[in-house]
Amino acid sequence: MVDVQRFGPTIRITMNRPAKRNALSYQHLVELLTAFQEAGESDATGIVLAAEGPVFSAGHDFADVASRDLEGVRDLLDLCTELMHTIQEVPQVVIARVHALATAAGCQLVASCDLAIASDAAGFALPGGKGGWFCHTPAVPVARSVGRKRLMELVLTGDPIDATTAAEWGLINRAVLPEELDAAVDDLLARATRGSRVSKALGKRTVYAQLDRPEADAYEIASAVMAEASQTASAKEGMAAFLEKRHPTWPE
Repeated sequence: MVDVQRFGPTIRITMNRPAKRNALSYQHLVELLTAFQEAGESDATGIVLAAEGPVFSAGHDFADVASRDLEGVRDLLDLCTELMHTIQEVPQVVIARVHALATAAGCQLVASCDLAIASDAAGFALPGGKGGWFCHTPAVPVARSVGRKRLMELVLTGDPIDATTAAEWGLINRAVLPEELDAAVDDLLARATRGSRVSKALGKRTVYAQLDRPEADAYEIASAVMAEASQTASAKEGMAAFLEKRHPTWPE
């Protein structure tokens, strides 16, 4: 079950399978994907991904996985990958609110969000390395957050890291006291959603397009988009407001 609520310009998507540790069954992935697709089509500026219960997400639902043949597992992983791509493709800023342990595909969810704030009581792990099903796909976005050596420690040992370490490694933005979690999420999201919504959506898409490309290719992508963006209404209003020493009025 996924709960979706709107608070002003922010949509909050909450995983609500506490009895199943918010495990990502096929049905739960469908619900999350639908929620993000619908939020992406709205006029919201930010999305918060949260969870109920003692665990943020335990990753794939092994009861679901064990019941599937090869083609069925491929379908499940394709759906999971589509969700991760959608989180990065929606125009809104997406921030993970991590109150507790996030493991395997649950850790993948956190790494796929644009931003993440965690309670210092939270933990993060790719535990497949000490089991029988290695965390191949969860490693993809985690690698792009923490780098090679730290990724290899996570995937080979399977051991969890605490939220403070996750922040030091770049998996999350910061760790805070549990009672400060909501305020920290709201503060970062408010700062990250300032300015033109249209410009930020284009910026987010371009950053992901050039990320991990060779530098020359990255500059080619970014330069082309930045030149075109200079002619948009948002860019023209921003520059005019700066030159005229006034507050901008952003177009829709």
